[in-house]
Amino acid sequence: MNLPNWFKQQPETPKQILPEFSWDQIDCVFLDMDGTLLDKYYDDYFWEHFVPEVYAAKNQVDIADARKLLLKTYQSVENTLQWTDLHYWSDRLGLDIVALKREISHLVNIHPHIIDYFKHMQKMEKKLYLVTNAHPKALKVKMEQVPIENWFQRLICSEEVGIAKEQPEFWHKLQHLLPYDKERTLFADDTEKVLHSAREYGIQHLIHIAKPSSRLPVKFSVHYQSIVNFQELIF
Repeated sequence: MNLPNWFKQQPETPKQILPEFSWDQIDCVFLDMDGTLLDKYYDDYFWEHFVPEVYAAKNQVDIADARKLLLKTYQSVENTLQWTDLHYWSDRLGLDIVALKREISHLVNIHPHIIDYFKHMQKMEKKLYLVTNAHPKALKVKMEQVPIENWFQRLICSEEVGIAKEQPEFWHKLQHLLPYDKERTLFADDTEKVLHSAREYGIQHLIHIAKPSSRLPVKFSVHYQSIVNFQELIF
């Protein structure tokens, strides 16, 4: 006899590892964009729902079948530059991905407390850099909706570096573009695989974003200090 689901032992939800560092230890702050500063709902909806709907209509196939096909196609290039290359996806899917991005750009939104955090960093004279895997044209679409670029010393896309952030080599190549002291740098990202690569390279202070999408529940990391929003880093 099978036990009812409510009786079975459920996996424990990871507890939050609270941020524990001093800003005196930090000179440079690297911030991811999607899921970290911006609500990842836009990207999730775009790739998981909007693109499959447009693809299904164009190719006269069932939406569920289109979604299944596209999710498998996405996974085939996950963690590579192709995954975020809008021109690659336009060619592969036969769709104008940049135009589609703009079509629903009203869904681009910033996470709570981000501007307050920027002001706090400015007050403490910390150097802020946006470090994203996003394609430059995707970055442009988002900055048109949420103009936060002026808070940063520089905006860096993985395309400029030549490799995705998931690869430790990314951080080595980044130093040729942007000399930084990895022991006095803080990096915040919502993707653990990216944080793993930064840790492997030796970046000292790593922060995991536990709520990248406003539509998904909080999920803390078992490996890294986590925050739900940037108010927790205003100290």
